Amino acid sequence: MKKDAFTSKQACYLSACTSHQLRYWDKVNLVNPSIQSSNGKPGVPKMYSFRDIVALRVIKTLLDNGMSIQRVRRAWKYLSKNANLTHHLSEVRLVSDGKTIYSVEDKEVFDALKNGQLTFFETIDSITQDVKEDVSKFELDKERFLNLLTKVEEDVLSQELQA
Repeated sequence: MKKDAFTSKQACYLSACTSHQLRYWDKVNLVNPSIQSSNGKPGVPKMYSFRDIVALRVIKTLLDNGMSIQRVRRAWKYLSKNANLTHHLSEVRLVSDGKTIYSVEDKEVFDALKNGQLTFFETIDSITQDVKEDVSKFELDKERFLNLLTKVEEDVLSQELQA
């Protein structure tokens, strides 16, 4: 498994999405696991990248702020094609009034859906930073657990050798 690959369970934890949301969004091609897809095969784990986690959290934020899944899907499709998200995640700012979504790049506003008044701001950069912090905490917790597990194994072996 790659170091920067996250299982579905880890993706749920890091994005604050439910497993049902991940499965549904994968099914409707909103966010697919980019490292490894199960392709409908049982027993094949889905593996998400860091960018996938950011995308999941951005989409969840938009949905939690009143956007419909249809509008989020259209906006995300637009952003994925036109905002060059693969190279400039931290330079994209999303703006929404609860009815439409805009992409703000280099002081230009691109209407991802339709015209409307701007009131809600959410930057992909801040979400990216939050995900980085959560991944760091997760990795630290994982490392501590593995160290503790190794110590317990060593203690058990030491006790068995003394017996």
